[in-house]
Amino acid sequence: MATRGGLRLLSQSIARGRLAAFLLGAGAALAALLSLGAVTAQTAESITVSSTTSTEQSGLFRHILPIFEKKTGISVKVVAVGTGQALDIGRRGDADVVFVHDRAAEEKFVAEGFGVKRQPVMYNDFVLIGPKADPARVGGSKDVVGALKKIAAARAPFVSRGDRSGTHAAEMRFWKMAGVDPRTGSGSWYRETGSGMGPALNSAAGMNAYVLADRGTWLSFKNRADLVVSVEGDKRLFNQYGVMLVNPARHAHVKQKAGQAFIDWLLSPEGQAAIGGYKFDGEQLFFPNAGGDA
Repeated sequence: MATRGGLRLLSQSIARGRLAAFLLGAGAALAALLSLGAVTAQTAESITVSSTTSTEQSGLFRHILPIFEKKTGISVKVVAVGTGQALDIGRRGDADVVFVHDRAAEEKFVAEGFGVKRQPVMYNDFVLIGPKADPARVGGSKDVVGALKKIAAARAPFVSRGDRSGTHAAEMRFWKMAGVDPRTGSGSWYRETGSGMGPALNSAAGMNAYVLADRGTWLSFKNRADLVVSVEGDKRLFNQYGVMLVNPARHAHVKQKAGQAFIDWLLSPEGQAAIGGYKFDGEQLFFPNAGGDA
């Protein structure tokens, strides 16, 4: 018959065995969780979107992307450059989706086989910004072409993005309509910055100059100095944004499924509501119009 001491030793031995088994099981469970986390981190979907600076600098992406990412688990990296550069990024296959605002360039991108399909997403408008002193006497006009003629005639300071962006493309169309080649004044009254919308507005504020801007970036811009909206309301100032999937037939590494999921969400009632719901100081910056250009 076992002694009390022997029973005590047996009990302690069993307890130690149970503890060891528990620790072994806990360790295995922890290792499994860590392994699952590593696999999840490796397989989490992510896409790259090349877009214009106006969607980034206006704050739109900061508003809508968290909604999309929470719903789908797909993270989005935005490369914000001028529209021309954004399309070039797509041509090289360095993005999965292109989201820009130069319809002619977008349609060419698709026609050349770099994009699958161009679809309208939203719009706002361009505005001609100028100094309160208004040396060209264009304030209050609704004629952007006539205003540019007056600016050129007065040789009033004008800042151009000069970066192949959608805004720069629109500006050059308007100069052409006005019958003016502004580059003849390059370095004197006409200054090309080669920069995004925010920096161009900063330059205009510093030089007390006129500049063409998209309304979204202007409304969210803080360093206005003596700048005001000089010309607005011209139907030619309409500013449409479109989205395209980079063609996976051209670049096999394009994340077609995740990229299309982002496009589908932008065009869905939820995505359109998120775009329309973005406001700055109570003003709506973009107006959803999936399904057709206005």
